[in-house]
Amino acid sequence: MFLYNTTKKTKKFVVLYFFYLATLFITLYLPTNPISILLNQLQTDLTLYGIEPFLKPNQLIDVDIWINPHYKIIITQACNGMIPILFLYASILAYPTKLKYKLIWIIIGYIFYVITNILRLIIVTKVTEIYGSNSFYLIHDIIGNALLMIVGLSIFILFIKTSQTTT
Repeated sequence: MFLYNTTKKTKKFVVLYFFYLATLFITLYLPTNPISILLNQLQTDLTLYGIEPFLKPNQLIDVDIWINPHYKIIITQACNGMIPILFLYASILAYPTKLKYKLIWIIIGYIFYVITNILRLIIVTKVTEIYGSNSFYLIHDIIGNALLMIVGLSIFILFIKTSQTTT
């Protein structure tokens, strides 16, 4: 009986996770409505605002971080941190616990992800300045994204460990 209930709960979580993930991406990330466009612009602006004090004067121009006169890093919607935030939100929303508790952890997750993403982009910028554009793939795509996954997983584990499940 225990295995049946666990399997049933797991299936429900997985179904809800993909439902919430699709819903969040369609409504909050993809440029499908004015709210998602505004939200992503505000998130990009917040990210750039957080990075700017750690850059050289005039290194940030619009959404471009100039590493040298021939190489720049462009902070686009894909770099503003919204993608991992929405993955975390889908996990939290799909988990069977009270809505109030989910909202608290959504706020906590957002704060941690904004800080982590800003730190990630500062590290990417500094490493690329020191080691050149050949280091960008490793530091951004591999190490930077691994950092975002570890933070998200850690937040979700803390959320689960401190929550009370509901059925």
